[in-house]
Amino acid sequence: MSTQDTIQGYVERITFQNPENGFTVAKLKEAKKRDCTCVVGIMPGLRPGESVVCQGEWHNDLMHGRQFKVKSCTVHAPADVLGIKKYLGSGLIKGIGPVYAARIVKKFGAATLTIIDKDPEQLSRIPGMGRKRIEQIQSCWEEQKAIRDVMIFLQQWEVSPVYAQKIFKAYGKESIETVRSNPYRLSRDIYGIGFKTADNIAQKMGIARDSAERVDAGVEHVLSTLSEDGHVCYPLNDFLEKAEGILEVDHARIAERMEDLYLEGRIVLHPLLREGAHEKFVWIKPLFLCEQGIAKQISRIRNAPCRLRQIQMDKALVWVQKELNLELANKQADAVTQALTDKFLVITGGPGTGKSTITNAILRITSKLSDKITLAAPTGRAAKRMKEITGRQAVTIHSLLEFSFQSGGFKRNLENPLECDLLVVDEASMIDTVLMYSLLKAIPDHARLILVGDINQLPSVGAGNVLKDIIQSRSVPVTELNEIFRQAAGSRIITNAHRINKGAFPDIYPSVDSDFFFIEAEDYEKISQSILGLISKRLPKRYGFDPFNDIQVLAPMKRGPIGTENLNHVLQHALNPSDRSLSRGGSTYRVGDKVMQIRNNYNKEVFNGDVGRIIEIDYEENAVHASFDDRDIFYEYSELDELVLAYAVSVHKYQGSECPCILMPVHTAHFKLLTRNLLYTGVTRGKKLVILLGTKRALAMTVRNDEVLQRHTGLRDALIGLGQVLELSSI
Repeated sequence: MSTQDTIQGYVERITFQNPENGFTVAKLKEAKKRDCTCVVGIMPGLRPGESVVCQGEWHNDLMHGRQFKVKSCTVHAPADVLGIKKYLGSGLIKGIGPVYAARIVKKFGAATLTIIDKDPEQLSRIPGMGRKRIEQIQSCWEEQKAIRDVMIFLQQWEVSPVYAQKIFKAYGKESIETVRSNPYRLSRDIYGIGFKTADNIAQKMGIARDSAERVDAGVEHVLSTLSEDGHVCYPLNDFLEKAEGILEVDHARIAERMEDLYLEGRIVLHPLLREGAHEKFVWIKPLFLCEQGIAKQISRIRNAPCRLRQIQMDKALVWVQKELNLELANKQADAVTQALTDKFLVITGGPGTGKSTITNAILRITSKLSDKITLAAPTGRAAKRMKEITGRQAVTIHSLLEFSFQSGGFKRNLENPLECDLLVVDEASMIDTVLMYSLLKAIPDHARLILVGDINQLPSVGAGNVLKDIIQSRSVPVTELNEIFRQAAGSRIITNAHRINKGAFPDIYPSVDSDFFFIEAEDYEKISQSILGLISKRLPKRYGFDPFNDIQVLAPMKRGPIGTENLNHVLQHALNPSDRSLSRGGSTYRVGDKVMQIRNNYNKEVFNGDVGRIIEIDYEENAVHASFDDRDIFYEYSELDELVLAYAVSVHKYQGSECPCILMPVHTAHFKLLTRNLLYTGVTRGKKLVILLGTKRALAMTVRNDEVLQRHTGLRDALIGLGQVLELSSI
């Protein structure tokens, strides 16, 4: 057994560092040695200029020669002038680059770091060093010291040092104590850290598997995971079985802790009517309150008097048809009449059924009664399309409600409602439970609300199936459109979408000028290469489509040879082979890349499903700038897990968006997710051209499969007023 050696010196330079796990290759300058020593090992956050003491073993690498493999490493602040200069010039401290590092060290010499730490005011003696820069340096210095401490603390529990910055942002100076006292808080508070990571830390700390902290966190973790799958609530017996399997804790112990969680107001048990009998369901408290709140707000809006005056509808219909130079079908005329007499209306229907025509007629008539008309949609792209269709300004729901960073909620609410007499919301099937509750609270008593959407599309990415539940509850008037109008009937995109929705095989034998094509291919590689060839050459040449802006690949699954991950890799390499890149967690981001935001970030005002482009990589800050709707959004390195490549995205993530051309593989490799409403949703995203690639067998399977993954929700029951809250002690 070999004994460990010890070497020490200062870090001359960092050759390689993986921020995910802290693995570092560095050149170490030892005293009285002419050449630098190559040291390799886990050394998170190591910086040039720092003094280190390393324990480990010497090793001869066949490719890289003699190296010192580090087993443990103690880091100290730089001890000499040269080390200090390298340390400050490395970009560690915002406000100090190589130029200022040289000036500061020249002035203060070996006392430089003591000055910055203890008496930063002396930095004002450096030419060009103003008050603002000194404050920035001081703040960053304190933050870096604290983050380093968190990194070292996490390292002993084998947690990636990349989380240190996020943890420090969340807990500040209390970071280490917070994690030490209850590591399960990490899974609730830190994006990217799940229950399993927190549980690993807790187990290494010696926290018992059946402890209250672990079981409580596990129950909330299971509920949170279910909500990510779209469930607002879950059958109690099935939930207990799931929790027992994940936690590996006795059923009775979980039930015991759930009773306490109920008494603490963290979960809710409530009966729902299923197949003629009441069954108990469990919710996270906030989602239960949102569903109950939606029901109350709909009732408030419906029952309050409308500010808009009553009009003679027969005359209004004649006038608006003349104004718009069209003739409304009977069902369309009924919808317009309903929209101008009731306070709350849902208009639903597929593409080409006249939803836009009805909306324009309603807006044109209402504009003669009031100028306080507001249009909104769940996504930026949906709002942009709404503006194009109506000629009126439309905004996202998040923008409409005005997020407040101080309160952590929306500024527009019951106490500060929107200023409108009519609110029309498009793509309403995309609105999840939490957002719908926030929206309804902001609608004034006197206003009229119209929700427009297609319930045959996939439900919202977030928890719930709100539009469908509202319709099925029969608590508000609904106009369902199912007639395809003549001007839309010439589009095979539209006619095939309706065929798919009815369970009929689509027409895949189009004419030359068709807008819908099917390319038959069995082999994964052929499908992948066909997609690449279409995007890079054939479609731009034939239709003038821009590969980045006018073409979108949609795939049912994330993994697999024709899943989004692999297709993104192939398309990025072919379409954007830039050498200006930044890597994190196995993903490489390049200048020019098409990217998607995958979580709501209210601070940055970018939301789940927003698509943008990377416009700059800041290597000094290890960060990227991305453009979303002409807004420059800055992402620190620790925030890059909010971005994924978007050359290919899931159908779910692309809801509410449209693109001139949609390419979509339909293959038996995706059989688990091949459902009718997924294909229908994907096809209806195309404005000018849709191309499906795969096998007829897979296409037939998809059309036949109308088994929509059931989402457990309580909104329908809340809207029809069923049930009372039960005591949890009856588990």
